Amino acid sequence: MTQQPHATQSSAGTTSTPAPGLGPTPTEASWAAGGVVFAGVLMLMNGILAVLQGISLLADDDVWARVGDYVYKINHTGWGVILLCLGALAVVTGAFILRGAAWARMTGIFLASLSMLAQFLFLPYAPVWSVIMIGIDFFVIWALAVYRPDMRG
Repeated sequence: MTQQPHATQSSAGTTSTPAPGLGPTPTEASWAAGGVVFAGVLMLMNGILAVLQGISLLADDDVWARVGDYVYKINHTGWGVILLCLGALAVVTGAFILRGAAWARMTGIFLASLSMLAQFLFLPYAPVWSVIMIGIDFFVIWALAVYRPDMRG
């Protein structure tokens, strides 16, 4: 009898397969395994860039454009502190994702979600940059959410 992919053998010797859609396919699992390393690197770099962006907002208000009437208006010092803190946490979390810490994956999903929200609110200040960062955060969330280290083949 040949063994099917994703088949499990019970103690009685019968083979059962999981219901369709309950686990990643081998292709998805390999994408996620490679994607989690890439997500860790992206989170590390995203954090470093957010720290630099936060420092530039704190150091000199002339670098960034002034936004007129905006519902979610925060001054540059406030944005600097927000991005500096999120960036520092993202750097630490990205480093631990690369080391394989399970808690870092959950923290990474949470921080990427916060980063996505912050970049949405930062759209009027740097629209192109914010859209790119939202896309990167989306990929980080996906890669960290679908990765299952015990299902690697």
